[in-house]
Amino acid sequence: MQNAIRIIGIDPGLRRTGWGVIETIGNSLRFVASGTVTSDGDMDLASRLCQLHDGLADVVHSYQPDEAAVEQTFVNKDAVATLKLGQARGIAMLVPARAGLHVSEYAPNAVKKAVIGVGHGEKQQIHMMLKILMPKAEFKGNDAADALAIAICHAHNRGGDRMRRLLAAG
Repeated sequence: MQNAIRIIGIDPGLRRTGWGVIETIGNSLRFVASGTVTSDGDMDLASRLCQLHDGLADVVHSYQPDEAAVEQTFVNKDAVATLKLGQARGIAMLVPARAGLHVSEYAPNAVKKAVIGVGHGEKQQIHMMLKILMPKAEFKGNDAADALAIAICHAHNRGGDRMRRLLAAG
């Protein structure tokens, strides 16, 4: 009998960082929990990054995932916003790495393709497919839904990801 693998998906953002935890056994998926870590927009950047760090660290400690997946940052026209998102993404990668987890990264199009079958789609399509794939899934807002989608993407890709790591180490 296969053991369940617990995966945390993280959708980084400076205001709101979504997180979603699932378990996978073979091809089956089970919803565990999801939510959002927020930072106070009235605080300085360093304090906001600390809030994200501490919130994510609490989630990782509470749910004890085996693996982590983070969405890759897209570049937009606002360089300052892109830089701040990159810093939040650094926190999203640092927290699970410090907990001893391997952190995989996925492009937004790869996440959408894994969940809805195509690389471009609307948020509502992701929400609908999450409910089909995991009928007991509960999520408030796009950030938590996106994080669950990232976790599902990793569940679908983790075999190939593990093989790449073994080949790189060998």
